[in-house]
Amino acid sequence: MGQALVIKDYAFVGLFFVFGIAFVASAFIVSWLLRPRAPNPVKTSAYECGEVLKGCARVQFNVSYYLVALLFVIFDIEVLFLVPWAVVFREMGIVSYIEMMIFIAILIFGLIYAWKRGVFEWQ
Repeated sequence: MGQALVIKDYAFVGLFFVFGIAFVASAFIVSWLLRPRAPNPVKTSAYECGEVLKGCARVQFNVSYYLVALLFVIFDIEVLFLVPWAVVFREMGIVSYIEMMIFIAILIFGLIYAWKRGVFEWQ
């Protein structure tokens, strides 16, 4: 009886998977059938807030902006791991504490490395 119930549960998961793939595939097929075959050249031109484009679109930015943004995302995700861990800390035991300290040490090492490389210095 227990095995039949497990297989039935997986059947529902498989059914949702098949319906999900069919939904995405049908959306692609319908959009492919309804799209214009010969689009207007004005419609395919670059549009930027109603302004006529001038110059090259390849503008160089300082890489420090991207590095700071990536570091922010990394430490923001760290908080996403820390909050649930802190909520159930007492039930998880000392092994969980050691694992989290290793995780935080790796992130601190990355922060020190970025600091030494001068990522946070603006020129």
